[in-house]
Amino acid sequence: MFTRMIENIKEFLSDVRNELKKVSFPTKAETIGSTTVVIVFCVLMSIYLSVIDSFLAWLVGKII
Repeated sequence: MFTRMIENIKEFLSDVRNELKKVSFPTKAETIGSTTVVIVFCVLMSIYLSVIDSFLAWLVGKII
């Protein structure tokens, strides 16, 4: 029973190692570019949502 479990673990780890060899990791330039896009998008969305929130707060203040 234990030998079969150990063999299954060895086979699993071997399969994991083989799959990791197939992975293509991004280059440093690609990572920096993607990170820049995400940061710029987050900043723009926060500004947009801040403007919308301020407008809606002003509008509710005028209605009440």
